[in-house]
Amino acid sequence: MKKANSIKKFTNKIICGDAVEVMKQMPTGSVDLVVTSPPYNLKNSTGNGMKDGRGGKWAHAALQKGYANHDDCMPHDKYVKWQRDCLKEMMRLIPEDGAIFYNHKWRVQGGLLQDRQDIVSGFPVRQIIIWRRKGGLNFNPGYFLPTYEVIYLIAKPKFKLVPKANAYGDVWEFTQEMNNEHPAAFPVNLIDRIIASTKAKIILDPFMGSGTTAIAALNNKRSYIGIDISPEYCEMAEKRIKRHKPQTKLF
Repeated sequence: MKKANSIKKFTNKIICGDAVEVMKQMPTGSVDLVVTSPPYNLKNSTGNGMKDGRGGKWAHAALQKGYANHDDCMPHDKYVKWQRDCLKEMMRLIPEDGAIFYNHKWRVQGGLLQDRQDIVSGFPVRQIIIWRRKGGLNFNPGYFLPTYEVIYLIAKPKFKLVPKANAYGDVWEFTQEMNNEHPAAFPVNLIDRIIASTKAKIILDPFMGSGTTAIAALNNKRSYIGIDISPEYCEMAEKRIKRHKPQTKLF
């Protein structure tokens, strides 16, 4: 009962702050599911047009100038350590039947593929889900246009999907979220599928951004906890949540 009471002050709230520091304040095993997509460190990328201001959808979006309150251009080893620190806290927060759906993007850097193994190595990755999006950008003639991102399903031993959810394949296709002020928003339907496939009651997103994970949680009658370092994005998420009318989801 003590654990349940202590997590209540975080539940159904958007918390503005550093992801690792806020998670450290939360009790062990208090979150059923983590669904998140961290900043990709794109400004430290080669060949995708981000540094010179080109960029399809991004030409009129904030990502061209960087995230609010995060420059997305950390030295690679510092970025990897930060993300591993985040994953360690997420692992502490989920119980033995919990899981983390950690979305990231493989990219070519200096002519070589970064498959993010330096981040997820040592964590219990059970599966990689490919989600394909329509469109994309690539200004480098050295490789083909990337059209997908990856979700690492990092699961503790007792994690199980709800009945029939395992019938989904491991390649999903969703249209990119284009009508969202946030520069790198998840499609709501993608998060809906993840949450509806589990029995999780409390869902955490430590990089909440515009509030998509919270919206999907509400759609599925679950509770959410959102963290973001940007006051601008926190305000964006709170306004979006207030405007949202939950949709009935049937599996």
